[in-house]
Parts: sequence; C-alpha cells; structure tokens
Amino acid sequence: MIELPETYVLADQLNEACKGKTITHAAANSSPHAYAWYTGDPASYNEKLAGKKVTAANPGTGYSCGGNTELVCEDMLLVMSTPIKFHPPGGKLPPKHQLLVEFDDGASITCTVQMWGVMLCLPTDKLEWPEGFTVRKSPSPLDDAFDEGYFNKLWEGVKQNLSVKAFLATEQRIPGLGNGVLQDILFNAGLHPRIKLNGIDDAKREKLFRSVKQTLVDMTLQGGRDTERDLFGCPGGYQTILSAKTLNKPCPVCGGEIKREAYLGGNIYYCPACQPM
Repeated sequence: MIELPETYVLADQLNEACKGKTITHAAANSSPHAYAWYTGDPASYNEKLAGKKVTAANPGTGYSCGGNTELVCEDMLLVMSTPIKFHPPGGKLPPKHQLLVEFDDGASITCTVQMWGVMLCLPTDKLEWPEGFTVRKSPSPLDDAFDEGYFNKLWEGVKQNLSVKAFLATEQRIPGLGNGVLQDILFNAGLHPRIKLNGIDDAKREKLFRSVKQTLVDMTLQGGRDTERDLFGCPGGYQTILSAKTLNKPCPVCGGEIKREAYLGGNIYYCPACQPM
C-alpha cells in the first residue's frame, strides 16, 4: 500500500507533471469498489473540480497527514491514499478506476484501489473529514521536528506491554508508517516485530529511533520501495530487505532463512538470527 516514502515521491512527480494544468473533467466511482471512500456524492466531483487549476501537490503534509497524497486545485483539495498513475495525452486508461482527473493538455491521472483507499474532494477552507477518517497532525519522520525527544514522548505515552510493531504501525502514532516500511526499519534496528517495548533497553530504543529516521529517508530518496510503483508505473529504486520479493532469499547479513508470519492483521518478515526475541 502507499506509505510515507511513496507519498513524497508521488507529490514531487505530481508537481512536475501536473502543476499549472487545468482540470477539464473528473469522474469518481466509475468502477464501484466496496472499500473506496469519497466525500459526499462521487457524481459531484466533476462539478467541484472542472475548471480548477492544479496549484500544488503535498505528501499529506499540507492538510491531512502521512499516508496520503494531496492535490491542491485552487480552493479544492483532493486527498488520495491510493496508487496514482499519470497518463500522457492519448495514453491508454486502465479498464477500471475509482478516480479519473483529465487536464486541458489531454493528460490525465487515475486512482485504482488495491485493498482500500480514500479519494476525498473538499474545499480547503472547510475541511469536514468524513466519518471514520482520522487526521492526526504530527511531525513527519522526515522532518527535524521528529526528533528523539518527540519519539520518546510517543514511547512513554503507550502501555509498555505493546509489541514494537503495534507501537510503530498502529493507531496512526506515526502517520504513513505502516506494515510495509516497518519490516526494514525493524531489521535495521535488530528488533523482532513481536518484542514488547518493556523488553527494549535505552540503547536499543535509540537505535530504533535512528532506524525509523534513516530507513524512511533512504526509501524516499531512492524513489520509494521496489514493491510499489510511482506516478509513471515504475517500481521504486529502494531494494527492500524484507518483503514478499525477498522471502526466498537468504538474509543479507547472516545468510540465514527469512521467516514470514501473520501478525496483527498483516504479514511480518524477519531474520531469527539478526532479530532475536
């Protein structure tokens, strides 16, 4: 799914490819999906967006939060938590999509929901988020404000019998940090996903903080993860250490076998030798 590094990549690419273009037509919910969410009537998106010029794109840092890509269209805002694809003039559109935005030069973008996703359209001066959509404004791990003091406050504000996966990747404590990027963060910190916070000493906690910061920076600077695709359909340049792509490969550090288990609503990947319980 789209997580923090990919939102930064998509925002940069949208600024390059779409900023300054005028929307000529928008269509939402053309292919209904059980886990696609909109604001109000999807049929109203064209009325709200047609004639608006794209003025900016943000990685969830402007109005919403991490894990979303924002497209600012004058006084209207599109918030998308789904993959986004750019189509040049005359380019072939996907047979099914949950959002289509067409521009005055013939180019367009589409959103296609994978598991679930939001494609919200609302005025920037009246941000009434739909029921069930939570916006937690907090520093991005890529910003200086997300420092060790802030991380420690998050740590001290939860029950210490939480697992490190539950701490990092649930309850939007760090918006945009999900189960996908979690795997390499924990590998680089040498921590098993199931280990409890009260089993992590101060030195290991500091190492985890450094790993959160550096791993997400690396993923972002390298164009996102190789398990995800960018605006133009290309996989990211960051080679994941632990993912479905590497499951049958040996651990790059010790050569041991990578394990996969279901845990807390998703798969975890780990090396038993490098990430002991």
